[in-house]
Amino acid sequence: MRSDSKIIFFLIYMAFTAVQSSCTKKNDVIPDVIVDFTLDINDPQFVNLNALGGSAIINPNTNNWPYAAGFDGNGIIVYRGVDEFLAYDRTCPHDYSVNGLSIRVNISPTSSIDAVCPKCGTTYSLSANGTPSSGVGRYPLKNYRTNFDGRYVRVWNN
Repeated sequence: MRSDSKIIFFLIYMAFTAVQSSCTKKNDVIPDVIVDFTLDINDPQFVNLNALGGSAIINPNTNNWPYAAGFDGNGIIVYRGVDEFLAYDRTCPHDYSVNGLSIRVNISPTSSIDAVCPKCGTTYSLSANGTPSSGVGRYPLKNYRTNFDGRYVRVWNN
C-alpha cells in the first residue's frame, strides 16, 4: 500500500509540474521592461489607428512618454485589428535570440499589417499576434497588453 501512495504522489507531482511549465512564455525571448502609456487615437500623429489594419510606431519621444520605449529603447508598434488593438515590442526576437543583437523591426512600406526586420529579413504579421510569416525567425514579436475605451488606447505589461 505504501508504494501505491508513492506512485500516486509522484504522478500528482509530475502533473502539477507539467501544468506549471506550460504556463510560462516559452516564445518570449525579449527581456521584460516597464511599459505603460496611453494614446489618444484622435491625435493627428495616430490618425492611422482610426482605420482597420492601421499601425503606428511609438517611441520615448512620442509625447515624452517615459514608459513607451520598449526593450532597449527600440519602441513599440500599435496595430488596430478587427476587434482590438495589439501592441508589440520593435525588437526582432530572431536577432536577439541568435546573436544577442537589438535590431528594430519596421512597419512594412507595402503593408501596414506587417513588420520587417532589416537585418534577418523576417516578416512578422501584426494581425496574427506578431508571428513570423516569412524569413528565418521562429519567435513572435513580444506582445504587450492593450485596452481601448473608444478614444484612448492603454498599452502596458504586467
